[in-house]
Amino acid sequence: MATQLEPEVHSDEDAFRTEVQQFLAKNFPEELKGKGNALAGVDGPTEETAPQKSWREAMGERGWGTPTWPKEYGGGGLTKKQARILDEELAKAGAYNPIGGMGVMMFGPTLLEYGSEEQKHEHIPAICRGEVRWCQGYSEPNAGSDLANLQTFAEDKGDHYLVNGQKTWTSGGQWADKCFAIVRTDKSDKHNGISFMLIDMDAPGVEVRPITMISGTSPFCETFFTDVKVPKKNLVGEEGQGWTIGKRLLQHERTNISGGGSMARAMGQSLGAIAKKYGETNADGELADPVLRDKIADFEIRWNSFLLTARRAMEESKAQGGVSEISSVLKKVGTKLSQERSELLIEIRGLQGLGWDGDDFTDGELEAVRGWLFGKATTIYGGSTEIQNNIIAKRVLGMLDHQ
Repeated sequence: MATQLEPEVHSDEDAFRTEVQQFLAKNFPEELKGKGNALAGVDGPTEETAPQKSWREAMGERGWGTPTWPKEYGGGGLTKKQARILDEELAKAGAYNPIGGMGVMMFGPTLLEYGSEEQKHEHIPAICRGEVRWCQGYSEPNAGSDLANLQTFAEDKGDHYLVNGQKTWTSGGQWADKCFAIVRTDKSDKHNGISFMLIDMDAPGVEVRPITMISGTSPFCETFFTDVKVPKKNLVGEEGQGWTIGKRLLQHERTNISGGGSMARAMGQSLGAIAKKYGETNADGELADPVLRDKIADFEIRWNSFLLTARRAMEESKAQGGVSEISSVLKKVGTKLSQERSELLIEIRGLQGLGWDGDDFTDGELEAVRGWLFGKATTIYGGSTEIQNNIIAKRVLGMLDHQ
């Protein structure tokens, strides 16, 4: 029986691959080949060109920007195998997924799990089409690693909440349309007094101040809320459930920050190929510097081993109902490896790897320097390495605090 079914399954996969190829041939603009997704970048959105807009709309209409999300909310409704085929064909065509950002990486998956039907139908389709940009309201000046110490307060006013307080490190806050935030609704209980709600960034009383980073960019902001009215319908889950929902969202964030998510897709060209452009090679076409060659080989082995482990871990987690504490392992290891890669890129390029501006450096070289500096933050945001160590010790290894 199983043997008879195999050709049909294979045929279905081949048919879908053909469908994707025809779609790309018809809809993907040639001038965007090899480009990246500006919506998912840390430098903020640029003004959308006509080709970028048509490509985003084409993918959004199919739901293929969020391929495995339910079709009823605007997703693609694809199987895992179909989603993998879509990724493969996008890569072959030099195409990128134009749908991204925090709505896709963090908020959307969380809302699908905890949101009401009304909230899902209101917010998920716009995320699937790439029409709304979301930001995250979590950290505060006195609530970073101890996030549950947050003090931004939402006062119940009957048909709405009145929000007052401050958030910091709000990624992309100056460009966002909406914010998913955890706020305090009960001052008497540290964890159970936290709720999860959605705030319009253009609402009266919302003020955003960008923070300039060492990399020269301003992807993070301070965000102030002064008597901001938030409708009751924007409460996700129940009052006091915010800590549970907020932690779940962080698992999605950590998976994507790590090499298991968007970072893996951002690595691009292999270190060996880059090194051959800057260093001498021997008669066999290998790098002449044996020390650098060994460093690169060691890194590539560890990185690819990590990617395989991350893929397996994520598939196991999804099979069990979603992300899990393993996301802390992925975040800890993946961000450290990405920092190692940035350091190696500087070493490979030598003086060309230390440029800040000027005609003597290519765009790629300048971007790599800024990426190296920006990457210093990856082991801090989304939960520092120390926080991940605590989570791994308690929830993965089963270790308890000693009194």
